[in-house]
Amino acid sequence: MTSGPSAKDVAVWMLEELRREEMLDQEMAAYEIVDRFGERFTYYNDYGNLAISKAVLDAFRKLTGDDIVWCRSDRCWRQREEWDLPGRMQP
Repeated sequence: MTSGPSAKDVAVWMLEELRREEMLDQEMAAYEIVDRFGERFTYYNDYGNLAISKAVLDAFRKLTGDDIVWCRSDRCWRQREEWDLPGRMQP
């Protein structure tokens, strides 16, 4: 008996999408995660927006290391560029 997809499975899908599209929009990803993997990998944040669970984000961070950055203003992940600031979070 299988227990279904794991947070790591979702994180692998996120990374594949990011590589395919060259960026991964947070909102689009959250809705797609619900459709593909189920609601248990998302939640509604304090602002009423669908968000990705901490377990998935932790697994995604482990998969990507410093190669992927989070663009706060665009609310998306993308490949690190040479001009990026140190750390994962970018303005």
